[in-house]
Amino acid sequence: MGIQERKEREKEARKEEILSAAIGVFSERSLSDATMDEIAEKAELSKGTLYLYYKSKEDLYLEFIHHGMKTLLQMFEVIATSNKSTLEKIIALGDVYNAFFREHRPLFRSFHYFSNPQFQLNASEEMKNQCAVQSDQLWNMVTDMFQDAQEKGLIRKDIDPRETGVIFWSSSNALLMRIDYEDERWKTLHGIDLRKTLELSNRLLFESILTPEGKALFKKLPSRKQEHAS
Repeated sequence: MGIQERKEREKEARKEEILSAAIGVFSERSLSDATMDEIAEKAELSKGTLYLYYKSKEDLYLEFIHHGMKTLLQMFEVIATSNKSTLEKIIALGDVYNAFFREHRPLFRSFHYFSNPQFQLNASEEMKNQCAVQSDQLWNMVTDMFQDAQEKGLIRKDIDPRETGVIFWSSSNALLMRIDYEDERWKTLHGIDLRKTLELSNRLLFESILTPEGKALFKKLPSRKQEHAS
């Protein structure tokens, strides 16, 4: 192994150590509460060393967001490359996003910082672009599935696949954020199970974009037939 190659591997290993420490800290504290001192201590490095790899706490947090997007992308890829039918894949995307929310709650919360104006001011263009590329990959994967369904005559021709993805994402996010912070309050005060509400919302939205052929196939899916029987 050459000297340059060894240095590059050592640099990447150090970045992994820093990211691992940051994930631990950001999973327990918000961006505003976490400090570089705390991350440096957890990584067993000097704070100065952290700044050799990341220009600011916001850049390190963007690395945390990037890690979250990468995790979600890997979960989506499992669905995209599966043998499921087109409609089953789209439905599974919602299930996977819910699983991501349950299993990686801090990463889910981190996504909402990305659009914060103050956060955008303090983060570097390099790190923002890195996250933007990852975000585009996620959107393209979702859009491709809706596009495929539309080309097969399962989704109405008068809707745009990208707009449809935004609608589904926005609706799911709004309810998941309420589940995150207000789940018990809605159950206690209003008798509403927000998780069931999310399932209902996704089903109603999905049925609204299907063609008659798509609706017929949708009703034949195993989960749909079980609902109909009950």
